[in-house]
Amino acid sequence: MRRFRIARQRPSRPSIPSRQALSVWRADFTASLVVFLVAVPLCVGVAVASGVPAELGLVTGIVGGLLTGLLPGSSLQVSGPAAGLTVLVYEAVQKFGLGTLGALVLIAGVLQLVMGALRLGRWFRAISVAVVQGMLAGIGLVLIAGQLYALADARPPGNGPANLGGLPDLAANTAGSGTALAALAVGAGTIALLVLWPKWQRAARVLPAPLVAVALATVVVFVLDLPVARVEVAGLLEVIQPPGGADFARLTEAGAVAGALGTVLAFALIASAESLFSAAAVDRLHDGPKTDYDKELMAQGVGNTVCGLLGALPMTAVIVRSAANVHAGARTKASRVLHGVWLLVFAAAFPAALGVVPLAALAGVLVHAGFKLLPVKQWRPLWREHRGEAVVLAATAVAIVATNMFEGVLLGLLMAVAKSAWETSHVHLEIVGLDEPAGHGEPVVVGPRRPIRVRALGNATFLRLPKLLDQLEALPKDREVELDLTGLRHLDHACAAALGAWEEQRRGPGGGARQEAPSVAP
Repeated sequence: MRRFRIARQRPSRPSIPSRQALSVWRADFTASLVVFLVAVPLCVGVAVASGVPAELGLVTGIVGGLLTGLLPGSSLQVSGPAAGLTVLVYEAVQKFGLGTLGALVLIAGVLQLVMGALRLGRWFRAISVAVVQGMLAGIGLVLIAGQLYALADARPPGNGPANLGGLPDLAANTAGSGTALAALAVGAGTIALLVLWPKWQRAARVLPAPLVAVALATVVVFVLDLPVARVEVAGLLEVIQPPGGADFARLTEAGAVAGALGTVLAFALIASAESLFSAAAVDRLHDGPKTDYDKELMAQGVGNTVCGLLGALPMTAVIVRSAANVHAGARTKASRVLHGVWLLVFAAAFPAALGVVPLAALAGVLVHAGFKLLPVKQWRPLWREHRGEAVVLAATAVAIVATNMFEGVLLGLLMAVAKSAWETSHVHLEIVGLDEPAGHGEPVVVGPRRPIRVRALGNATFLRLPKLLDQLEALPKDREVELDLTGLRHLDHACAAALGAWEEQRRGPGGGARQEAPSVAP
């Protein structure tokens, strides 16, 4: 008799792909909460420091999450208002007014879209790192100088030099005011907590330092009823003011066009550079898909265009939020989109929560952020190994503090180009036949008819022309000289003309010159 074995059905289990998808979703959900908690104090603090309503910072963060977060480019970096543009936004608002901010951001976003369509995103990686570090250092110095006044509930006098020059008066006024000392204590306590909280690694994994510092400062101010300034709340819908025709017309008025154009270019270029450099840094933190720089530039352009239409702050990809996203275990772009959802829910459902936050606490967050922009650890090895790069960095930072963002970055770029031209224009002369050793090592003077052979090597440009001519003119006048230019990789017009003139002079009475290469005369 044949027996049959009936297979017993086992309880079905989720397939491996389903379990992996659930694991990815759980990781993204957790990471989105962490990024949301990091983003809230930063969005509000950047807005207040920029001289605009606090809700506008949340609007930019929401757009960065819900819109830019969905677009292709970089999968894990998070966009929103950044401390790096605070100084520039503040100056633009003071100069053109809050209503025109949306127009400036809108035009900058369109410019980013054009640059992305022209596939210029990858070229931002060619910007000198020293210029970028100098830009961030200059922004950090100006940001710190301005927020030191906010720590004492005082208004800054104006631009970077004025803020720095007014610090002695600020210290004297704060020492004589109980209200200012109370605000300073709140701000200093916030900075101390920001520095110390990450050292408690177990707690830092659960709650980010900015949220803990601002929340604790808010509780202390509320419990002790300290007389310090708090964030002014207007409501999310009330602060959204799309730019109108009058705002665009204000930018085209006589005397305002140059300033508006410089602000737009600064918004577009600095936001793009910061976003793409942030993308490069984030790519080194994870093993997932890497950034498509042109698509990321387009995504930032779309985000800034929408922010401009809403009258909000300009947007960049921010390394602080992006690093928090990666370290929290994010796997896909869902985490940054969800963080935008939480920002929208918070701004719509709990706007009054902002009204109890002390301004000094937000100033402490931004002072700490400004210090993190300073390349303190990188400065010493950079000065020791690449002194020219260190000079470019310092000059860019000082120029930004002394003038403004656009002019400072422009000066830094010009210095970087000049430094590269100087380093690549190295030229060396090999001189043979000036002295010949005798058999016992004693020098003998070569006869007057034996020519001196001079071979030029490297890149001969006008930057090295004075040294080159000094060496040639130091040769004996009563000797014939053979100048070999076949070893030059580059010879510019200035050097060609100068060497041609030197050759004609040597051919005069009492001298001689002959070339093995074609004539260098123009």
